[in-house]
Amino acid sequence: MQRTDWEDLGQGVRDLIQAQAGPVLCARTVAAGLNSQLAVVLETAAGQVFVKGLRTDHPGAVRQRREAMINPYVLPVAPRLRWQAEGAGWSLLAFDYLPHARHADYAPGSADLPAIVHALNQLQQIPCPDLPVKRAEQRWAAYLKDEAARDLLVGETLLHTDFNPLNVLMDVGTARIIDWAWPTRGAAFIDPACFLLRLILAGHTAAQAEAWAARCDSWASAPHNAISAFALACACLYAEIAQQDPQPWKQRLAAAAQKWAQHRTKEPELSGCNKYVLSALE
Repeated sequence: MQRTDWEDLGQGVRDLIQAQAGPVLCARTVAAGLNSQLAVVLETAAGQVFVKGLRTDHPGAVRQRREAMINPYVLPVAPRLRWQAEGAGWSLLAFDYLPHARHADYAPGSADLPAIVHALNQLQQIPCPDLPVKRAEQRWAAYLKDEAARDLLVGETLLHTDFNPLNVLMDVGTARIIDWAWPTRGAAFIDPACFLLRLILAGHTAAQAEAWAARCDSWASAPHNAISAFALACACLYAEIAQQDPQPWKQRLAAAAQKWAQHRTKEPELSGCNKYVLSALE
């Protein structure tokens, strides 16, 4: 997504930000990240703050509102939201700035992985608040058309569901989970599963990735067929995404999901998604 620098913002939105943050002494655009039209570190008299934003007519603005809604509940693992503002055509969120943070490294042998697993286990101890978040059995319903399969995703755990390494910051050895665009209520094993897909994408084998997922407390108690059904649903989902918009990174993610599903089913090739989901329930 094309970024807008501080100097290119209209005076109205700069005034809106400074009404919240105080006078801006200097501003630096952050290049990393995929989903924000504005991503800046602002230096103010009160210190540094990270501000991200989207124009209010952008479909993603609703995801920012979800992120603001869930932030008070995920502070053990996420940076604090300082303020939220809408006006001058923009939806804005401001977070504590982590000056020493960097994006996580998911490569095999990375020293970041134990800290990420620790953050996952912390997150899974947070009760899902009584908020209007999606339910897992709804989000993956199109790929689990059998009711028994959908029921395997039911749960009361608060889930993040998008473990792109850009969504995990390493802050002096501590993993912080950011970009809460899709908070979801569901079975606890789903977040470790979403994490392991990204590990496969980063070069792990499916078995190696599952070994890291198994370090999450919820993995051992999850039914084997529930994990297999979810793996197959992910293969269907990402194959569809890659087919509709064949960008290279989407094709790579689809291939990673396919590898995991093949590992779970021992099938050399997968087609007819629902047939294989049903077979995983047997």
